[in-house]
Formats: sequence, structure tokens, C-alpha cells
Amino acid sequence: MTGRAVDLVKVGTFRAVLHGWWRVRRTAVRGDAGMSTTEYAMGTIAAAAFAAVLYKVLTSGAVTKALESVIGKALDAPF
Repeated sequence: MTGRAVDLVKVGTFRAVLHGWWRVRRTAVRGDAGMSTTEYAMGTIAAAAFAAVLYKVLTSGAVTKALESVIGKALDAPF
């Protein structure tokens, strides 16, 4: 075979290997159809807990005073 023919065989082999590699990756990704019910439940509980903690922090006295101070300074700013 000539040099060009050998190069084409190498390219064809590389493409076949690459195609096989991608096929395996696609199959692995498609195997997971999404979150299960327990994963949704845990995510919902975690989000609710985070929201409760955030609410407590934002309604605390120190944060409320700081927010009122920032808003007051913004409204009293000279234009």
C-alpha cells in the first residue's frame, strides 16, 4: 500500500475507535433516566430546610437593622 492508503486505513480505524468510545459514553449517560422519588424527596427536604434557615437569618434583628440602614442610606443619597 502507498503512504496515502495507509493513512486512510489509520483514519478509518481511528474513527471506528472514536465511534465506539462515544457509543459507550452515550449509553452510560442514557442509562440514568433522572432522579428517583427518594432523590426528589431528599432534595425537597433540603430546600425546605435551607429556606427555613434563610428566613430565620433574614428576619433576625441584626440583619433587619442592617437592611433598614442600607435602604435608608440609599433613599437619603443626594442626587
